[in-house]
Amino acid sequence: MIIVGLMSGTSADAIDAAVVKMHSEGDTLVLRLLEYYEEPYAPETHARLRAILPPVSGSTSEVCELNVLIGEAFASAALGAAKRAGIAIADIDLIASHGQTIYHQVTPGHVRSTLQIGAPAVIAERTGRTVIADFRTRDIAAGGQGAPLAPYLDTLLCAHPTSHRVLLNIGGIGNLTYIPAGAPHEALAFDTGPGNVLIDEAVRLLSGDRLAFDAAGAWAASGSVDETMLTHWLAEPFFMLPLPKSTGRELFSREDAARRTAALRARGCGDADVLATLTALTARSIAGAIRHLLPAMPDEILVSGGGAHNVTLLRMLAESLTSTTIRRFDDMGLPGDAKEAVLFAVLGYATLHGWKASLPHCTGAARQVVPGSITPGDNYATLMQRVLAANHPPALRARPER
Repeated sequence: MIIVGLMSGTSADAIDAAVVKMHSEGDTLVLRLLEYYEEPYAPETHARLRAILPPVSGSTSEVCELNVLIGEAFASAALGAAKRAGIAIADIDLIASHGQTIYHQVTPGHVRSTLQIGAPAVIAERTGRTVIADFRTRDIAAGGQGAPLAPYLDTLLCAHPTSHRVLLNIGGIGNLTYIPAGAPHEALAFDTGPGNVLIDEAVRLLSGDRLAFDAAGAWAASGSVDETMLTHWLAEPFFMLPLPKSTGRELFSREDAARRTAALRARGCGDADVLATLTALTARSIAGAIRHLLPAMPDEILVSGGGAHNVTLLRMLAESLTSTTIRRFDDMGLPGDAKEAVLFAVLGYATLHGWKASLPHCTGAARQVVPGSITPGDNYATLMQRVLAANHPPALRARPER
């Protein structure tokens, strides 16, 4: 089966598309990445999207229009990825779309809820393919936080018999999966706090929107960390919360980045010092989560996401976790940049086969659920006939192949 996995994260800068060929061999899911492609949002759509991200409140009419526009953008990314892979869209079996999160509400005292836009019906109509989307809502309905979802792929792919592993994804928000040696069923996962989001927003502010990120962390590397302010920031209540927990732009937003930048400037910090301190906040909040929230220190950390390219961030993380080996997720046989798009391809495959692919001990849900919702495409009837005939058992492990 060939599936296109689609994802746009907290940074909301582009759509990640992975074309993945997969099949089951007994209880092993075999994955082959055929193509990975990043399609930026059109400038106007991107500007409108950023204008409604938290803590800004968008109008219902704007959210309604963007739901369709983001759907069109995701359909374009799917078509582009298939073309780059040299595969006719008619030969794609399924599109699995996470969509674009615009709000994630798990604060006590509020209705627990999440919203990803990018209408799956638009994707199905433009491509003719069956689409699976809305991966987070069912877990929330079962009492969970709808996040994180990455542990499903992490535990299938990266469980080790003798090593404790942490799978660390540094996207806009940082999140990790802890897999105890020989016990993937006891995995823990949660959001650690800011990943790239505050760094990126500060770069936009300091460069007058000429730059969108600090390439390789070079700008931050030329500055000095304000340890006093950093210590104050590390007292943020979110960092102290027990598990399970998740967060997003509702807490760590561009306005938050602007406030922190202003506070550092008031203390006489230059632009490079601002970025050094924000980068240190990401590194030390991740390190603190690993030291204080996990039952044992990991033997190794496998890093993916945009932050894996930030040399300064990884150096700061290594300095805070001197007893642990830190390496790139790419060593597992899949590119780290493609990991989240591959994740949703796998979750789409799981949903199609009726597998309960959530991990309640990671999200806080009362039970496991089949995560996604299906929007039939022109191929739906034949696709479901193949699925029912195959009758694959749920995967217990995954194996990448080249």
